[in-house]
Amino acid sequence: MSEWIVVITITLLACISPGPDFALVCRQSLMLSRRAGLFTAVGIGLGVLVHVAYTLLGLGLLLQQSAWLFTLCKFAGAGYLLYLGLRMLRSRPEEQETNSPALAVDAFAALRMGFLGNALNPKTSLFIVSLFMGVVSPQTSLASQLGYGAFIAIAHVAWFALVALGLSAQAVRLRLLAMRQRIEQLFGTLLVGFALWLATTSQPR
Repeated sequence: MSEWIVVITITLLACISPGPDFALVCRQSLMLSRRAGLFTAVGIGLGVLVHVAYTLLGLGLLLQQSAWLFTLCKFAGAGYLLYLGLRMLRSRPEEQETNSPALAVDAFAALRMGFLGNALNPKTSLFIVSLFMGVVSPQTSLASQLGYGAFIAIAHVAWFALVALGLSAQAVRLRLLAMRQRIEQLFGTLLVGFALWLATTSQPR
C-alpha cells in the first residue's frame, strides 16, 4: 500500500508539471477542437505505455546508463518538438482559418502527435525508469508492476483530458480564438524552447 501511495503521488506531480505534453494538449484544444485535445491526450498515454513496456523488460536501465543511446533519444525528441514548434511559428492567419474548428479534425493525426511527443521524450523515460528502480521493490509482483504502469498511463490521459475539456469550453475558445495567431506563435515558441532545453540536457548520473 505504501508503494502505491508513493507511485500515485509522484505520478500526479509529474503529470501536472508543465512540459511539452501540456503545451501540445493546450494548443490542440484551443486551436483545433476538444476532439483534437482528447485524442492528443490518449496519444500521450500510449506513449507512456511504451516507456513502461521497455522499463519492465529491463531495457530502461540500458537507456539510463548508455550515453550514446540517451543522446540519440534526446536529439530525436528535441528534433520532433522543434519541427512542431517551427511549424506553428510559421503558420499564417489564412491557414488557421482553413483549419478552423468547424472542420473535421483528423483523430489519427492528433493521436500521433501526442504519442510521438511523449514516446520520443527521454525525460519521460528517465522518470519512469527512476520510479521503477527507486520506488518499486524487486520483490513486487509483476501484476503489481503492470498495475503501476497502467495507472501512470491512465493518470496522464485523465489529466490531459481534463486540460482539453477545460480549454475547449466554448466560452474560453471564443475569447481566445480571436488571438489565434498569437496563441499559435506562443505555443510554437514554447515547443522550440522545450526542444532546446531537451537538446542541452545532460544525462543524469
